[in-house]
Amino acid sequence: MAERALLVYTSRSGSTAEIAEKIAEVLRGMNIPTDCVPVDQKKELDGYSAVILGSAVYYGRWRKDAVKFLKVQEDVLKDKKVWFFSSGPAGEGDPVELLDGWTFPPLQQEIADRIQPKGTAVFHGVMQEDNLNFLERWLLNKMKAPMGDFRDWEMITSWAESIAADLE
Repeated sequence: MAERALLVYTSRSGSTAEIAEKIAEVLRGMNIPTDCVPVDQKKELDGYSAVILGSAVYYGRWRKDAVKFLKVQEDVLKDKKVWFFSSGPAGEGDPVELLDGWTFPPLQQEIADRIQPKGTAVFHGVMQEDNLNFLERWLLNKMKAPMGDFRDWEMITSWAESIAADLE
């Protein structure tokens, strides 16, 4: 029998939520029982041998509720199989390079090192003007930041399949 997985995520405008749902769909399709919920809806990790935690990235940082979950659950996560993913860089090219080479937010790297995740990933995100406030639109316009949906669903699916293979 496959292990039971929990996928928790935080998403501001829905892009990371859609990535999380895709990962959960792939895991379920490979017979890994998987619950997928927003991070603020999950307090207990009992009954799960694996946890996947994902967050949208803004200005090189994870969202506050993901960081809080990580800090509160650190001791529990050390005893589970854990994977982390970030979504957010917009544009073409390697998403890790777009984040100056990191695969996990530097401000939380010490916590991640103590948890020792089995893997981390960074996925392209979505940048749509209608999801931004005035200041964000102004700043991104000044930076000539690309707009659009840059998610690579094949990369996301492949990463999820590698997790499922590890859990089988």
